[in-house]
Amino acid sequence: MSLQARVLENLAPWRDAPAWRIALSGGLDSTVLLHLLASLGQTEALPPLSAIHIHHGLQASADAWPAHCQGVCDALGVPLLIQSVQVRPGASLERAARDARYAAFKAVLGAGEVLLAAQHRDDQAETLLFRLLRGAGVTGLAAVPPSRPLGAGHLLRPLLSCSRAELQAYAVEHQLLWVEDPSNLDNRFSRNYLRHQVMPVLATRWPQVAANMTRTAGHLSEAAQLLDELAQQDLQSARTPCAFHWLNLQSLALAPLRDLSEARQRNALRYWLRDLTLMPDTEHWAGWRSLRDAASDTAPVWRLATGAVHRADQRLWWLAGEWLQAPAAPETPLRAQQTLNLPGNGSAYIDGQLPAGEWRLAYRQGGELLNLPGRGHRDLKRLLNERQVPVFARGRLPLLLCSDEVRAVANLRGLDGPTDGQWRLSWRPPTCDQGLS
Repeated sequence: MSLQARVLENLAPWRDAPAWRIALSGGLDSTVLLHLLASLGQTEALPPLSAIHIHHGLQASADAWPAHCQGVCDALGVPLLIQSVQVRPGASLERAARDARYAAFKAVLGAGEVLLAAQHRDDQAETLLFRLLRGAGVTGLAAVPPSRPLGAGHLLRPLLSCSRAELQAYAVEHQLLWVEDPSNLDNRFSRNYLRHQVMPVLATRWPQVAANMTRTAGHLSEAAQLLDELAQQDLQSARTPCAFHWLNLQSLALAPLRDLSEARQRNALRYWLRDLTLMPDTEHWAGWRSLRDAASDTAPVWRLATGAVHRADQRLWWLAGEWLQAPAAPETPLRAQQTLNLPGNGSAYIDGQLPAGEWRLAYRQGGELLNLPGRGHRDLKRLLNERQVPVFARGRLPLLLCSDEVRAVANLRGLDGPTDGQWRLSWRPPTCDQGLS
């Protein structure tokens, strides 16, 4: 099957997308993909085609690439969008540039639109080998997926079944011009070392090494899908309703997870945490066992890269963002019938008219009492224990005080205002948004 036929076959499910956008670096691979689709567009009914070039500004030679890409697109009659990004310095420049690039792609993609990236079979083999050497699990060794959601649209890689040699031959046949990134020759980068020093040696002994490794990645991708399906089944029984739904936090019942084998526990938790934080390494899973096996009267915490799993009353809770910081004391002037912003702790609202008095909001410090009709003054800590309020939320629950006496606890029915219902104190907690995709 020809290169064009394979690409069309790979893109067949996406022919009705509102637009196809090509990630155009100006290098060989993306230039071939652009030319190939622009040519097919003359004989096939394809979605509107355009290109996006991301300018990272990391090296002087790259300053000429936007103009080169513009010339290529003009010659093919394809619109081009050029986006400049700031790459945050870090331990891995490759990763930082990739993060900046995909953040820009995500911002540009419209609903249902498709971004086409030009990774090919040799890239797939290199990714598998790179991740194998880093000790990745099944999901990591599945390497580069052919498609995945990206922002409001999707990311597709229609060249994964094509070799670098095929793309090179196509470029020579059609006399294409492309830019060469000098950093691609720098063997200090691990991927370049594999590409230039390791893969050629393997290919001399096993000529089909790239194709075979790509096939292995496909097998592992299928295995990863099966593990995901198993995780979904295992998590279904743990996603029980929670009395504190107003916390708006991700949570799981612990008991159903305890009934699973150790391996299935980890598999289910990986699936649950995948979109919330970076996965813990093998040794770090000891934190999960410590949390799971801690005494029932404790509130253990398993700290991860961008948040933490808390255990409270036999339930697991994911906390991140503002939940990781102690909130500042409320300083908002107290007025009824108005949303009151609480620094680092969401917002509060008083529904109804408060009687005259010196009212203020505060957080629990310890030793507070609440006067309950028919029960007298009760210790607030005991009341929170009776309601099984998660420990991590107790210091954040807004309290309404009058003349320094606690009159209400937000969101707890029967404690959130007087029995006659003249007013109520409610609280909208902060979110767990930590900026992950």
